[in-house]
Amino acid sequence: MKTLKTDIIPKSQTFAKVKGEHTLNYEAICIFTTIGFFLDEDTYFKDEVCLKPGTINTIDESGYLVKSEPWFNWHYSPRDISFDDALNEFSELFESIIDQQVGDKKVILPLSGGLDSRTQAVALNHLDKNVEAYSYSFENGYNEAKISKQIADACNFSFEAFKITKGYLWDSIEELSKINGCYAEFTHARQMAVIDSLKSKGDLFSLGHWGDVLFDSTTNKQLSVEDEVNLILKKIIKPGGLQLAKTLWKSWSLEGDFELYLRDRVKSLLSQINIENSSAKIRAFKSMYWAPRWTTANLSVFESIHPIKLPYYDNEMCKFICTIPEGYLADRKLQVAYIKKSNKKLSKIVWQEQKPFNLNNFHFNKSPYNLPYRISNKLYRTLKSIIGKNYVQRNWELQFLGKENAKNLEKYIFNEDFYELVSKQIIENFYDGFKEVDNVKFSHPLSMLLTLSLWQKNNS
Repeated sequence: MKTLKTDIIPKSQTFAKVKGEHTLNYEAICIFTTIGFFLDEDTYFKDEVCLKPGTINTIDESGYLVKSEPWFNWHYSPRDISFDDALNEFSELFESIIDQQVGDKKVILPLSGGLDSRTQAVALNHLDKNVEAYSYSFENGYNEAKISKQIADACNFSFEAFKITKGYLWDSIEELSKINGCYAEFTHARQMAVIDSLKSKGDLFSLGHWGDVLFDSTTNKQLSVEDEVNLILKKIIKPGGLQLAKTLWKSWSLEGDFELYLRDRVKSLLSQINIENSSAKIRAFKSMYWAPRWTTANLSVFESIHPIKLPYYDNEMCKFICTIPEGYLADRKLQVAYIKKSNKKLSKIVWQEQKPFNLNNFHFNKSPYNLPYRISNKLYRTLKSIIGKNYVQRNWELQFLGKENAKNLEKYIFNEDFYELVSKQIIENFYDGFKEVDNVKFSHPLSMLLTLSLWQKNNS
């Protein structure tokens, strides 16, 4: 027997066997195609589970899960604490976590135009760590690296900007499918485009994943149970995902109604979280089921070349969040205050989600103050389109649009082996929907079909 203890938010997925037939878990796969990740402990097979976060698990000599018990339960226990005291506690905790995680190693810091990596930059700079920063932007897309470079320069970090080019996926898709086990769709793993360049950088990655969920509210209202379920479903169901899942559900002759099945699963999982506050409860749901099965899945790409550290995933950070009043977390208040207090230069740099405003004036991001930017931005994208360089905003646009991409995509989704899992007619219908009806709506189903095709190839 061996014992495995999982973190509150695990940085990797750990699997174990359970008693049952070694058959495909079609119901779980339908949910996967709808939301882009497996729910709870689901996997591709009925006799295999993913160990739950925050649990102590007993595994026998044959790899079977004997017992699983929680060692941590998400809760909402807000303390009677001032905002300044909460800010001081966060500052000390965050910097101590990063100091302990990176030590004297050379840190590789992926920077974005948002707050999570910017908050890390503040801490790393304050701790005088050796940092190599980088960022990437889409070809013909928003120049996110411009903001990132300003952040790096303000902290005296070395910096490199990468361009994510059209069709990069096809040179690395088979390697990626083995790295993430096909537990996440492929078009979001932008780091695969630059993985070879990152191998020669520092000693470890410090990654900012999940800060935006922990340090913001999920709703400013107290909701009924049904409305909480509705909000979660709205957040996790991808465009076109429900249509694909319902089609597969019918083709596999599964019993009942898929939408009801998905809703019941979400409602059941939500009911097990003993939190009354709707915002804190939904944050807990996302941290228990979304982070470990979606966000974590592609962390394996980073880990394939260097060790990874995640300050927001840290157990102590999760425990801290449970004790902070929702009002202090809403609108990223703690992170904004920390950056403004600790590094005024970084607070003056554009906040990408609030562009063209920064951390000092983002409250002006509303009409009429933001109209000049909105008009100029619309004009810029229109001009790009006129000259034949469509403005790229989403990952799939670089992978699925154009003749060369189509040729590579068709090679994977149209093959006899894959037809054993998904009929050729279904694949054709969704591919035609992407090409002829609405490429935004059908991009997710197409991405999921591509993921399933690689999984089928790797497991046939």
